[in-house]
Amino acid sequence: MKRIFKNIALMACAGLMLNACDLDEFNPSAGDASLTSFDAWSGLHSYSYSCLNDELYTAMDWLYLAEGGTDLWVAKSNGTNYKQLFNYEDPTSNYNTFQKVWKQCYSMITNCNSVINESTNLNDGDPETIKLLVAESKTLRALYYSILVCHYGPVTLNLKSSAGITGDVDLYPERSSERDIYDHIIKDLTEAIPDLGVEPYQGNRARFTKKSAKGLLARVYAQRAGLGQSKYGDANTYWKLAAETAKDLIENASSYGAYLYTDIADMWADANNRTNKEALMIAAGPDASSTSWQYIGKGNKLSAYSCGGSYSEFFNSNHKPGDKGYFYGRLNSQNWMPSKYLLYCFNPEWDKRWEYSFQYAYCEWSMVQCGWVPYSAGVKKLNKSICTKYDIQVDETVHPDSTLYPYADCNAIASSNGAGNQYPAKVWPKGDYSGDPNKLLSIGKSAEEAKKPGFAGSTKVYAIPYPVAPDDNRFNTVFVHKPLKDKSKCLYAVVVLDDLFGSNDLPYGNVDNGSEAANPPAIGNGLTSSSACPSLIKFNWSYNGVFYGSNLQIKTGDMFIMRMAEVYLLAAEAEQQLGNGTKAAEYLNVLRKRAARDQANESSWKLTTATEEDIFDEYARELCGEFSRWSLLKRHNAFESRLDQYNKRAAQSFKPYHYNRPISYEFLSTILNKEEYGDNGYGSTAGSGLVE
Repeated sequence: MKRIFKNIALMACAGLMLNACDLDEFNPSAGDASLTSFDAWSGLHSYSYSCLNDELYTAMDWLYLAEGGTDLWVAKSNGTNYKQLFNYEDPTSNYNTFQKVWKQCYSMITNCNSVINESTNLNDGDPETIKLLVAESKTLRALYYSILVCHYGPVTLNLKSSAGITGDVDLYPERSSERDIYDHIIKDLTEAIPDLGVEPYQGNRARFTKKSAKGLLARVYAQRAGLGQSKYGDANTYWKLAAETAKDLIENASSYGAYLYTDIADMWADANNRTNKEALMIAAGPDASSTSWQYIGKGNKLSAYSCGGSYSEFFNSNHKPGDKGYFYGRLNSQNWMPSKYLLYCFNPEWDKRWEYSFQYAYCEWSMVQCGWVPYSAGVKKLNKSICTKYDIQVDETVHPDSTLYPYADCNAIASSNGAGNQYPAKVWPKGDYSGDPNKLLSIGKSAEEAKKPGFAGSTKVYAIPYPVAPDDNRFNTVFVHKPLKDKSKCLYAVVVLDDLFGSNDLPYGNVDNGSEAANPPAIGNGLTSSSACPSLIKFNWSYNGVFYGSNLQIKTGDMFIMRMAEVYLLAAEAEQQLGNGTKAAEYLNVLRKRAARDQANESSWKLTTATEEDIFDEYARELCGEFSRWSLLKRHNAFESRLDQYNKRAAQSFKPYHYNRPISYEFLSTILNKEEYGDNGYGSTAGSGLVE
């Protein structure tokens, strides 16, 4: 069998020139074809997408890199890995996360290069289709390079086809300037936009379209503007381009196939996850109800790694979120938690993004629909000891039996593609203890449907309608922003978010984590309140097709690389930077209005002008956890100021050279000009390699 990628084992470490698979792995039907065959060429093109779902947007490496070390998140673990990523404590070039993202991006860039460069050598294929797929590859290459230049700074701009095609191996790579890299990213995107379709090629939702490239272009202009402010003196030029590009996409949304939901509940509805109209780019997860399940990567454990902790005493045997729970999934890998700043960014009195971002109330569950777990297994009788420990001041006129009941009930539906059972959940009505599955409430497929009789008031089962009533005995723990006036009616533990943090705004429970004491003040009798916190639910879904059978850590929903809300944020950000605070507020108000509760007064959410602080806050509310915070702080040169305010441990160790991540040690160990190339100032090479 003929291979077109030969003798490049060495390059597997280099990453920069990586392309170690033979063509038959991209397209099993390619046979002896080379890249002169459309089938082989298009197979390589399709493979260029694989990193999005198989690696970048389903693994913690890129998420930690893109969100960690900012004002939004603090590490729960004090291990070496989290010290490097979240606290800037002695980060090194051989840390796996820095290396993996580097290698993943460069390997896919080489594939994109081959697709673009070899498109003129094809012996067959429809010219219009070839032009379209080249445009997709340019958009992909732009995305991968935008990650590299933002996080690693001036790296190598490689536009060559793979070594297996060219026969060239460059072991003396040179850095390119950030200006040149951004210029080429912009060139790729501006060339791609006219050639991309409004609808995805072959109806495949995973493929990039016109709106994908346009949205990414607005993001890239904004990131380049930040570089212009810190380095090149041309910031306003690029803020204007960002504003114009975002405005065009907003005002001409239909011509690009773009859309913004008018209710945040529709944006995060599980029913819309696979067909989300607001998504500009996605990493498409495999669907258990489709044959795609059999050949797409199934490693997304972000729900398990992004979870909050819970109080185990409130759960019966095998029902704890950290165990094999069919409702929550297996949430046993909590490594980070939202910062105090992030939690208090939300005002849940008017903002529904609170419950659609975080599960703020924990509950028991059953599986009556399928007969696996009886209703009684989710019933929890509270004794005096647990009430004392959690300061539950039971009013016997409200709760005469001091008993908690299940909130959710999971089904078990067999799949036909080897995916195992599916466990979509419904909700037990408040005040009904019959355990009759005919009375279960459904999750709404839309915001309007969720409000109707027979529905649970939510489009996502983990998005608990706010507020939880004081007498609602379907919950065991509720996190609140301020103390409750009628706490005596609550049979659940009430945890004020402020009590999770010490006076330095870092979480209690770990002296090494910068906290002032090993244990927090007791809520009741010695309660360690920092052992639990609200859980990020943007990667946790509950619908038929998203589960992986008995592997309850994995959920295979579609991940959003970019969505239309970010375009409104970019428009607001650019206008604010250009001195147009009133115009910036208009863009922000669109997002704030759709997040507002029906009963909220306009005065509670409407802005008349927007400051830079408003921009930071709105990004936090809208995009927390969505792979964007680190790049935002970088383009505003705001690490020092934001960390000093909201993440004091990270502020203690942050140095100016941390604005660029360390260059991959594997890559440096492979090339022959390691010392000249440099590691961005992290000490594994004599110099940084950066040119001031």
